Parts: sequence; C-alpha cells; structure tokens
Amino acid sequence: MASKAERSSSEFPKTRLSALVALGSEDPAVRRIGCETLVESYWKPIYKHLRIKWRRSPAEAEDLTQAFFAAVFEKRFFQNYDPAKARFRTYIRGSLDHFVQDEKKAASRLKRGGDASFVAIEVSSAESELELASDTDPEALFDLEWKRSLFASATEALRADCEARGKGRHFRVFEAYYLSGEEPPSYAQIAESLGIAVTDVTNSLSYARRQFRRFVIEKLRALCATDEELRLEAEMLGLPEL
Repeated sequence: MASKAERSSSEFPKTRLSALVALGSEDPAVRRIGCETLVESYWKPIYKHLRIKWRRSPAEAEDLTQAFFAAVFEKRFFQNYDPAKARFRTYIRGSLDHFVQDEKKAASRLKRGGDASFVAIEVSSAESELELASDTDPEALFDLEWKRSLFASATEALRADCEARGKGRHFRVFEAYYLSGEEPPSYAQIAESLGIAVTDVTNSLSYARRQFRRFVIEKLRALCATDEELRLEAEMLGLPEL
C-alpha cells in the first residue's frame, strides 16, 4: 500500500498547468489561455465584489470586470505576486481593489478597447444570484463565489465527460443526489426515480464522486502558484473527504 506521502505526490504532481505561468508567456495566444482559465473561475466573484463592496451599477461592474481581465492579459500583471505571503485568490481580490481605486487607468483601458468585450460573461446570471444585503462581508463573499464557480465548472466538466463516455446515468445520479437544491434523497428514492437498482446508484455515485474530485483538482491546479497552495486549497474545499 502506498504511503501517505506517496499518495499525496501522485494526487498533486509537481508539473502543473498554471494560469500564472501562462500569463507570463511572451506568446499572446498562451497568455490568452491563462486569462481564460482565470475568467472561468473568477469572473462572477469579481463582478459580485464590484457590485457589493464598490456599489457599482450592473453596467459599471460589467465594464470594470472587462477592464480588469484586459489588464490581466497584459504581460506581468501579477509579477509582484509572492505565494509565500498570500494565496492567489486573496491576491487577485486585492489587485482588483487597487485596480478599481485607479479609476482613471481603468477608464483609459476601456476607452482603448472601444465597446468590444474582452471576455464573454453572462451578467444576467450573476444578477439573478445577487443579494445586496447590507451585512454581507465582501471578502467572505468573494471566497464563497470563487468556490461556487470552481465547483460549477467541475460539474460541467463531469457532465461532458460522462456524456462522452456513455455514462450519462452516472451524472444523473450525481445530479439527483448533490444538485437537487434540497436535502439529498435516499439511494432508494433515486433508484426509483431513475428506474435503476440501488446498487447502480451506489456504483454510479462512487464513480461520479471520484471524477468530480479529479476535475476540481485539475482546475484548482491551474489556479494555484505552488504545490503547497494547491494542498491547502484542496483541504479547505474538503476534497479529502469528498
């Protein structure tokens, strides 16, 4: 049996496809890939942070979100980031706050870009989820939205993977158990609703959990600067118990 250290090494390999590495590339196409990786997990946390902390209107928050990612695309935007001092999601939130404070620079970047959007975002979906509660803590909300975006992206990856592998039933079981929005139904209830055996529910759910965890770690790996940060974020997300 592999030791704990050996299992950790296999789950969190040294070689990672990091968005931070891509963003430092001389090749604009590679930087675009890095930026798109950040957009996938961060645009909603950023948009909602602008709405709640900075009290920007929907149009202003959308423009600033676009401007921020346009700045991220520029080479060396995160060159001063030190992973020994902060996790990247904390650093990116601080970078956003500094960016918003420099309104003139943000406005200038938007003007240079014209009316074109730098990234495709669905503001209406973010607005439908938004609750402008006066007691909402912006920093805590940013982290919560980051987690939600990460899990939503991994869920979509799981759905696509199950469909591609002819394992649609596995995703339907996962969806019924985890995404119903209510208390998880019993295995017997899921089996009855899908017309399958309880053992099929057990096996499908076991497979989907493993795959979901794999997709979360793959996406998390691209958003962390170091292996240690990856381990800490995975622990915070409760992945060992998933």
